[in-house]
Amino acid sequence: MTVGGVIAYRALFNWTRPSIFIGTLLVGPLFQLLFFAYLGRQLQVADDRFYLVGNAVLTATLAGVFGGTLAVGNERRYGTLGHVLLSPRSRTVVFLGRALPYAGNGLLIAAFTLSVSALLLGLRIPLPALPGLVLAMATGSLACSFFGLTLGALGLRFRDVWVISNVAVALLMLLTGVNVPSAGLPGWMVAIGNYLPITHAAEAARRFAGGASLAEAGPEVAREALIGLGYAVLAAALLKIFELESRRTASLETL
Repeated sequence: MTVGGVIAYRALFNWTRPSIFIGTLLVGPLFQLLFFAYLGRQLQVADDRFYLVGNAVLTATLAGVFGGTLAVGNERRYGTLGHVLLSPRSRTVVFLGRALPYAGNGLLIAAFTLSVSALLLGLRIPLPALPGLVLAMATGSLACSFFGLTLGALGLRFRDVWVISNVAVALLMLLTGVNVPSAGLPGWMVAIGNYLPITHAAEAARRFAGGASLAEAGPEVAREALIGLGYAVLAAALLKIFELESRRTASLETL
């Protein structure tokens, strides 16, 4: 069971060696956070807490967006999509359920990044704030996974969905207010960011880290949860629509 669990975990992101996993999902996001933290210090845009907490939540996008895309894309890539669709189980339940491991992995990455960066930069987070931070990061991770699943659904229609995923991650960095305060963004960017995952989770996490109570930061968590639910519904709808269209045109597993 242990060996099977390890193999299944490695299959989440197709990593063959631990060094690939560590470099891509742990070291890379940590250096990204440190870069923006020191850049923010130099430009005096915001304090360390703004960048550390915001980017820690943002690191969940790597696991969520790319993981959700992999959940659908790899089935088509390796020729197993037909077997999934022939299963008597609900495809909606199968694919939405696959978002959960990626969300859990995103939460672990976010917690690791926040813990290590706080030690390196000397950020003190009060212990009473930890449950709220975990709640905000978990909600953001789940919303990102459903967002990634929505992008993965596009893989049933487009040949190279990875371009879409990379552009989506770049947009999350730019529009969610994790590196640039929302007050400094144009109104149309803020409007788009309000409907993207991470935006409200990052704001809630910053409030919790600043000592806010659940009553004060809870509305942002609720907004993030609603956005995640919206993307889950959208992913389920797109998967169904594209499945029917692919069956009609006999292009289900055509790359």
